[in-house]
Amino acid sequence: MHIHCSTSGWNKTIYDPYVNLLRSTTEAMSAAIGGTDSMSIDPFDLFYKEPDEISTRIARNQQIILKEESYLDKVVDPAAGSYYIENLTASIAKAAWELFLTIEEKGGMIKAIEEGYVQDEVEKSSGIKQAEVAARRTIVLGTNHHPNPGEFMLGKIQEETLSDESEKTGAGLVKKLNIHRLTDAFEDLRLATEIFVDSGNKRPAVFHLTIGDAVMRKARAAFSSNFFGCAGYQIIDNAGFATAEEGIKTAFESKAEIIVICGADEDYPEFAPVIARALKDRNPEMIVLVAGQPKDIMEQLKASGVDDFVHLRTNMLEFLNKIQIRLGITV
Repeated sequence: MHIHCSTSGWNKTIYDPYVNLLRSTTEAMSAAIGGTDSMSIDPFDLFYKEPDEISTRIARNQQIILKEESYLDKVVDPAAGSYYIENLTASIAKAAWELFLTIEEKGGMIKAIEEGYVQDEVEKSSGIKQAEVAARRTIVLGTNHHPNPGEFMLGKIQEETLSDESEKTGAGLVKKLNIHRLTDAFEDLRLATEIFVDSGNKRPAVFHLTIGDAVMRKARAAFSSNFFGCAGYQIIDNAGFATAEEGIKTAFESKAEIIVICGADEDYPEFAPVIARALKDRNPEMIVLVAGQPKDIMEQLKASGVDDFVHLRTNMLEFLNKIQIRLGITV
């Protein structure tokens, strides 16, 4: 049997696209270690434009380097003796065999596809993985974690790359697969912000009202920068304010649509209600958030004007979609 492998498009991204080089190199290395006879590596920019000479050349060179410099074609089984890899391989083989038997019980692959079983299982697996990305239990660098706030991709995208691929699959009465990438929802979110700004609107801004304990306010401001940067918002950070009044004054002067109060849970009872009440009194439309999850005083803070809380357990995608709606941005 001749085995040919191709890098996946499922985990590739439009934003921070150079990370795609790391992803495809890892996949190519895995294929070589796994014993593939030949491989194809897609250019890193394939998912938003027609690949150019440079990206195509890099894609060719990735496999050449693995062959000529890492010598992955010189050893019959490079992973032999690795308990970690062999244990994973055995687990995959066991699960694959069980799936094979299930399909055979249904009358074979063609019958399983006709009944929609294969499509349903693919959709189920896809949904689980997308939910993990939305909640950041799975990290996709540059998309749902550590975004580049200065990166704008709208002008670099060629329209044909965004066409609905699902219309090209399936025929007759067979259920179609919904073809998409893992990060489509996050990229749609951020592109919507770019389209909003490109239409003549102000880029939404997030102001960090940092106060109290120096370590915690800095940590929570960093979390907030990471969080809202994934939607393409402008981040206005601050070193810290000595008083609530100073922070409130500077927050209004910034004209930011979103104010995130950043500090320690122990400091919030003193500062957060005063800040939230003052901000809402002057501008009821302003979105006031607290970084963290101070469970003991959350209801008190909501009563004083805090709209919501951002923390590690927040479903990022759902939360940012709600913020987009409040800002009038259509995703």
